[in-house]
Amino acid sequence: MTPLQADSLAPDTCASTPPSTWRQTYLRVLTWAFMLLTGARLAAYAPTVLAILQTRDSHQHSLWTWLIWVGANATMAAWLYEQNGHRIDKAIGVSLANAAACLLTSGVIVWFRF
Repeated sequence: MTPLQADSLAPDTCASTPPSTWRQTYLRVLTWAFMLLTGARLAAYAPTVLAILQTRDSHQHSLWTWLIWVGANATMAAWLYEQNGHRIDKAIGVSLANAAACLLTSGVIVWFRF
């Protein structure tokens, strides 16, 4: 057996050791930041929709950009679903919520443009 083969049979010590307290705290803070900023991002779509509804003019907003964001968020949800063993998690839910908000905004743009 070559040294490379022997190394490949060695147990993965990183996978068997529990995460450090620092890492657990980091992951908890990261999760909260993700959820907080995603919530803020979803709320940030509202002023655009409200502005279009109030002015009844959507020409200052790029339909192309909003449709790209719909696609990007929807494909991110699909990619996460595939990478996560066909299990739905918070990140997939967030991506779908963002896709829906971008689709709503796109729909309002289309409604007042055409």
